[in-house]
Amino acid sequence: MLIKLARFSVRRRRLMVGFWVILLVALGAISNSVGTNFATEFELPSSESNDVQTLLKANNSDRAGFTGQIVFTSPSGIATDEVKAKMSALFAEVATLEGVSVISPFDTQGQINQSATTAFATIDVSLRSQEAIIKLGEDIRAIGEKFSINGVQIEYGGEVFAGFELPASELYGLLAAIIILVLAFGSVLAMGLPIGTAILGLGIGTSVVGIVSHVVGMPDFTTSLVAMIGLGVGIDYALFIVTRYRECLADGLSVEDAVVEAVDTSGRAVIFAGITVIISLLGLFVMGLAFARGLAIGAVIGVLFMIVASITFLPALLAMVKHRVDVTTRAALVALVAFVLFALVAVINESLMIFLVGLAITVGITLVSLVVKPLRTPIKHRPKKAKELTFWYRWSRFIQHRPWVAAISATTVLLILASPLASIRLGFGDNGNAPTDSTVRKAFDMVAEGFGPGFNGPLYITVQGETAAQPAKLEAFVKTISATDGVAYAQAVPASADGSLSLVIAYPTTAPQDEATSQLVKFLRSDVIAQSGVDAKVGGFTAAGTDFATAIGSRMPYLFIGVLSLSFLLLMAVFRSLLVPLKAVIMNLLSIGAAYGVLVAVFQWGWGISLIGVGKAGPIESWAPMMLFAIVFGLSMDYEVFLLSRVKEEYDRTGDNATAVADGLTATARVITAAALIMVFVFGAFVLGYDRQLKLFGLGLSVAVFIDATIVRMVLVPATMELLGDRNWWIPAWINKLLPKIDVEGHHHTK
Repeated sequence: MLIKLARFSVRRRRLMVGFWVILLVALGAISNSVGTNFATEFELPSSESNDVQTLLKANNSDRAGFTGQIVFTSPSGIATDEVKAKMSALFAEVATLEGVSVISPFDTQGQINQSATTAFATIDVSLRSQEAIIKLGEDIRAIGEKFSINGVQIEYGGEVFAGFELPASELYGLLAAIIILVLAFGSVLAMGLPIGTAILGLGIGTSVVGIVSHVVGMPDFTTSLVAMIGLGVGIDYALFIVTRYRECLADGLSVEDAVVEAVDTSGRAVIFAGITVIISLLGLFVMGLAFARGLAIGAVIGVLFMIVASITFLPALLAMVKHRVDVTTRAALVALVAFVLFALVAVINESLMIFLVGLAITVGITLVSLVVKPLRTPIKHRPKKAKELTFWYRWSRFIQHRPWVAAISATTVLLILASPLASIRLGFGDNGNAPTDSTVRKAFDMVAEGFGPGFNGPLYITVQGETAAQPAKLEAFVKTISATDGVAYAQAVPASADGSLSLVIAYPTTAPQDEATSQLVKFLRSDVIAQSGVDAKVGGFTAAGTDFATAIGSRMPYLFIGVLSLSFLLLMAVFRSLLVPLKAVIMNLLSIGAAYGVLVAVFQWGWGISLIGVGKAGPIESWAPMMLFAIVFGLSMDYEVFLLSRVKEEYDRTGDNATAVADGLTATARVITAAALIMVFVFGAFVLGYDRQLKLFGLGLSVAVFIDATIVRMVLVPATMELLGDRNWWIPAWINKLLPKIDVEGHHHTK
C-alpha cells in the first residue's frame, strides 16, 4: 500500500501538492468562520475540596470560584478618611461586575494589620474559563487606575490577576530547526522540506482542532501544545524520510525509486513511531480529567496530520525538487542567513515590521539571483566520508568494544540523576515565584510582610448542621480552628441566606506552596474537625491544590501501566522480539525518571533556581509529571523506533548483530541528534518565560529529550544491544505465532 501511495504521490505530484494546499486553505477558512470554543475550566477531582466547591456554588456561587485580593499599603497609615472613601468606592465599583463580590477590610475584622499600614480586600469570583478570568483581572485593574491615592500603593494579588502567557516557543523552535538542519545536512532544500511539511501539517492540524473544540471541551492552550508537539514530530518524521531519500539518490536510484523506497522504509517507521506517540497521549484519558482528555485529543489530531503529510505531501515535494535536494546556491544561503537574523530579532522584540523587512530582503536577494549569475553558483559540498570514517560509526564501535563499561556508566548516571525523585512532592507554586515587578508578586510580598505569608492562601471551611445555625457553637468552632498550630487567624462569615451554611476562613502561618500548609490541611481534616464533631469540610484554592496533587498521584500508576503495556505489545509485534521492547520501556523510564529527578533538585530543593529566574523552592506542579510522561515517552519512542527499525533492517540484511548496530546508529544518529536539538530549543524557550509552571515544564521536557538522545540512545542502547547479541531478536515461537505480522523495515535495495 505504501509503495502504491508513494508512486501516486510522485506521478501525480502537482495534484497531491494542490490537494494539500486547498485543504489547508479550506480548513483554515472554515476554522476562521466558525471560530473556536476553547475554555480552560477549573476542574477538581472527587475530593473534599470539590464538596466544598459544590456547597458554595449551591449557596453562593461567587465563593465557589476564584479568589483575588486588592492590597494597599501606606507608611503613614491607611485608616484616613480619604483612603477609606476612595478605596470603598473602588470596592463598590468592582462589586458591580457580574459574578464578583468584594469583602472590604473596613467592614470585616482581620484584613487590616495591627499597625494599620496594610490592608486587603478579598475578591470572590464565580467559576469561569481561564480567558474570562484574565479579562476580568484586566477590567478590575482598569477600574483601579481611576482611584489612585498619593502615598498609597495599590496592588492586585491572587489567581484572578496571575495571568498566563505562553512564550513564542514554536517560533524559536522553527528558527533553531533552520539553523540546526542547515548545519547538519548542508542543504537549504534538505532543511526546507521537513520544515515546510511540518508547517503545512501544523496549519491543518490547528484548524481541525479549532473546529473540534466546538464538539469536545479543550483548554485555551491546546493549540500551543499541538504546535509544540506537532512541530517536533513533524520535522522528525519528514527529516527521517528526506534523509533516506538522499541516501537512495547517492546509491544511484532514480528519483521515483528513491522516493518509493524512502516511504516504504522510513515511512513505515514514521507510521509506527507516530502510533507510539498517539498511544502515549491517549494515556491521559485514564487520569479522569476533562482538560487532559481535551489536550490529548488535540495533540493526537496534530500528530495524525503530521504522519499523513509526511507520507503523501512530502513525497510529492521530493519528486518536484528531484536531485536539487542536495544543491545550495550562494543566493539561497545569503537569503537564509538574512531571514534567520531578521526573524530572530523580530521574535525577541515582538515586531512584525522587522520580520516583514527581513522577508522583503530575502525575496529581494532571491530575485537578484535570477539576474546575477554568480549568485546562482552552487556551494561545493565537502567530499562524503566513507561510512567507517564517520564520527558516529567510530563512536558506535567505541561503545561496542566497551559494552559493560558504557552500560554501567550510563545507567549509573541516569540513576544518580533520578535519585531526587524519591522525595518528590506534588503541589502548586504560589505567586511568591512571580517576577518582582509584577503586581501579583508585589501584592504577595505586601500581604506576607503585613500579615504573614499564609494570608495569601486562605482555607475555606464550610460548616453545616447545628453549628452553622447556632452562633455560639460556630464561635466555639472558630476558636478551635484559630487555636490550631499553623493557623494564624480564623473568622466566620455567612455563606447562605437561610443560615444553613456558614463559612470559616482560616489563614495559615505558612505560604500556600509550603509543605507545612499541606500538612495543616490534612491535620485539620483528620484530627481537629474529626474530633470536634462538627459537620465541616476544608476547601478553597490552597486545599484544592493538595487534593489535586493527591488525585493525580493516585492515577499516575494507571497512566504508566497503560502506556507502557500497549507500547511494549506494539514494539514486540513490530520487531518480533521480547528483549528489544523490554529494553525500550526500561530505558525510556530511566530517561524520564532522570528528568523528574532534575526537576526535584532544581525546583523543590532549590539547586540553581536563581539561574532560571525562579523566586524560591517549592513543590513540583501536580500536572507536570502527567504531561511530561505523556509527551516525553512518545517522543522517546519516536527515536527508539527510528534507531531500531534501521538496526533491524541491517540485521535482516547481514545477520550480524554488531554490524547492524553500528550501521544502524551511523545511519540514524545525525537525524536523531538534530531532531533532539530542535526539541531542546523548542522546549527550552519555555524556561525564558516568567511563569514558574512553564519554566518547570520546559526544563523537564528539554532535559528529558537531551538525556534520551544522548545517554540513552547513543550510549545505553548500543551497549546493551552489543551485550545481548543475537538474543536481541529472540522471541518464543508460540508468541511469534500469536502476534500480527507488521513489517516496519519495508523493501530496500542492495548495494
